[in-house]
Amino acid sequence: MTTPPDAAERFPSLVVIRHPLVQHKLTILRDRRTQTKIFKELVDEIAMLMAYEATADLPLDNLAVDTPLEQTMGKQVSGKKLTLVPILRAGLGMVEGILRLVPSARVGHIGLYRDHDTLEPVDYYFKVPSDAAERDFFVLDPMLATGGSAVSAVASLKRAGATRIRFLCLVAAPEGVRRLSAAHPDVTIYCASLDRELNAQGYILPGLGDAGDRLFGTR
Repeated sequence: MTTPPDAAERFPSLVVIRHPLVQHKLTILRDRRTQTKIFKELVDEIAMLMAYEATADLPLDNLAVDTPLEQTMGKQVSGKKLTLVPILRAGLGMVEGILRLVPSARVGHIGLYRDHDTLEPVDYYFKVPSDAAERDFFVLDPMLATGGSAVSAVASLKRAGATRIRFLCLVAAPEGVRRLSAAHPDVTIYCASLDRELNAQGYILPGLGDAGDRLFGTR
């Protein structure tokens, strides 16, 4: 897990995951010729690989276990509970891959959409476990573009009592990283690529198009 030096200097809360498998799969994901089925599978696989990196610092407790031959001391993830919170609808594409890695994780949902005129988020749904203060939250959205939805989602989680929040996306624009970091400097942002910029319509360049449309075949 490495972050390019220039990105680290500009965005201290950003982690760019440069693993070769992540970068390889991301290149195929960007290709306009990649069909819905393959696109969906790639989002799933990249999310799992990213979650492997994003959970690398979870605390461990000692646990005694009986092997077929003797008792030994092993490790288990500490008592903190992990909850995945996809931002609907595109964030749903990242859930199953992470659940295969951490099957005990709970899943909440945050419903937001971006107004195409103002580019600002509009809330329509929020549901997470009631013991938010005791949980680690991974907010999931393939794209961190303007940052409006991410800022709103994290704010909603904090109002519910959450204090340990990470944001996972596939590609991010500098504008979105800057906005989320300014609003919530305590939230670490994980991405597979920090792209160049946003265009006038708020799409990431070079990006990968509309992730929701490509995931669900509605383009």
